[in-house]
Amino acid sequence: MGVETFMGARVADFDPPVRGDAITADRYYSAAWMQREWDRLWGRIWHLGGVVSALEETGDYVVHNFMRESVMMIRQADGSVKAFYNACKHRGNRLVWSEMGGADVITCSYHGWQWAPDGELVHVQDAEDFPGGNPCGKVRLKELRCETWGGFIWYSMDPDIAPLVEWLAPLPGQLIGYGMEAMVRVLHVSCDVPCNWKIIRDNFNESYHLPTLHPELATFIDDDYTDTSFEMYPSGHNRMVQKGCQPSGRLDLPDVLEAPLDDLLGAWELDPIAFHGRAREARLALQRQKRALGPARGFKHHDSMTDSQLTDYYHYTLWPNVTITMSPDGFQILRSEPHPTDPERCIFEHWYMMPPVPGRSDVITPVGMVPFAPAEKDTVVYGTRSLGYVADQDMSIAVGQQQGLHSHGYDGAHLSGQEKRIQRFHELLDDFLKA
Repeated sequence: MGVETFMGARVADFDPPVRGDAITADRYYSAAWMQREWDRLWGRIWHLGGVVSALEETGDYVVHNFMRESVMMIRQADGSVKAFYNACKHRGNRLVWSEMGGADVITCSYHGWQWAPDGELVHVQDAEDFPGGNPCGKVRLKELRCETWGGFIWYSMDPDIAPLVEWLAPLPGQLIGYGMEAMVRVLHVSCDVPCNWKIIRDNFNESYHLPTLHPELATFIDDDYTDTSFEMYPSGHNRMVQKGCQPSGRLDLPDVLEAPLDDLLGAWELDPIAFHGRAREARLALQRQKRALGPARGFKHHDSMTDSQLTDYYHYTLWPNVTITMSPDGFQILRSEPHPTDPERCIFEHWYMMPPVPGRSDVITPVGMVPFAPAEKDTVVYGTRSLGYVADQDMSIAVGQQQGLHSHGYDGAHLSGQEKRIQRFHELLDDFLKA
């Protein structure tokens, strides 16, 4: 660490010191830890609430259920989006139960109170019977901070939190070329996984596990940590960049061309046979070919992307619980959220976003071929269906780790240098829980 990276920046510039706080097992299964996280963490961050494209008309809404809280994000008449707690101000009944919908007014199923999209109470039964007079126009749903970025809706329970673009820094500037706002969510998988949410965070905060857990990736992603860029930002977010479209530097025969790199070359009219014995040259050749052929094929988003972004994998872990993995022609959202009541379970969500390209009908995703169209949420029972071929591997280890952390044989993590982002994550968490 501290050497020049292929991105031209020094790792040391984004390599803050860590204290070496013990990463104890109890934080992964203690109910007391879970409560402290609710009290001191989750109300102080920006939450990813949904996709903007789901809100087409005034009154359309999406709902994000987080632990025992529920938040509605509603399209306004002026095109903006507002967020409200999903609870009637009359007696606290939950207002909507579907995670997506739309209406001119939101009607409480208990006593029929009706709320406009802007949160104002517009109708009550027996309005004359209230001691203070008709409450309509006087009572409003409790509103939360709500902003949009990247084609997503974000909300925060903290009224004093920094503006979203500041909180996300430096991602908005780094990712602007991908055209995220125009992409379509073609995959939306959700699963209750028997592990603590932080185990999944730890996994996405390092690439040390790739050669062991995901060896098939080595044929087209260079997972050699000495040629990988690791960056940690003052905002608490971090980034890992790995060269794509070339074999791993760890391989004994790094110039042997294997699938799926041969198919990728063929798709861009490059002869795979010509790269046998020089497979590591495929990356630059693909960059040039995408520049040459992309516009005619409708890949307009390539025009605003850097050469590296055309082939490489930009893996962001946002503080505290969202991962965005940018690949050349789409990106994944990998989110882990605490279970409402059980610290040894979490809700894992996998979204896949793809850009619009003329003529697209079916596209390849981590779970196979799907229509190029907005996906409905697919709630999967863990172990019965795939969450994505790489995610399945990650989750299998997460479940085993959850069990192993109860062992007297575990006395705290012993981390390599390339796992430093795990250490920093837990120290940020320690600081939040002490605040």
